[in-house]
Amino acid sequence: MDADSPLFAIAVAAELAGMHPQTLRQYDRIGLVVPGRTRGGSRRYSMRDIEQLREVAQLSSDGMSLPAIARLLDLEDEVRMLRRRVTELEGALRAERENRPGVRVFAAGATGSIVTLPSGRRIRRSTEVVLWHPRGAVEAGDDTAGDDPAGDDPAGDASES
Repeated sequence: MDADSPLFAIAVAAELAGMHPQTLRQYDRIGLVVPGRTRGGSRRYSMRDIEQLREVAQLSSDGMSLPAIARLLDLEDEVRMLRRRVTELEGALRAERENRPGVRVFAAGATGSIVTLPSGRRIRRSTEVVLWHPRGAVEAGDDTAGDDPAGDDPAGDASES
């Protein structure tokens, strides 16, 4: 059920709001809480209308004037509408960014695989140090080949000296 769906007749709405039906008619006449109408002209109140009626009753009992309450309700409606619009615009912007040419960037991952990244993002670089010897660079008979100069290679022959 949508909070803005006009469902309740004036008698039910008045009971839910804790007011007299005549008070709801007066609020409708002055534009404070304006319900929807059926084709026949009967008032139909939504859950949002009921909430507003309860808020009007609370603010009125706190001493706020009806014109001030009307202004407050107008501002609340405007805020609700603006929030809805911001959500729509954020969705449109997100879709635009995702579909824009050049948005997808490809990079090499840490394992060498191809990774798709959003534009502006960088892949974290590996900080590992890799020792590389080209093939054939070690001459035959060179007995220092494969020795670890620091002497802490667990696979080397440093313990045999």
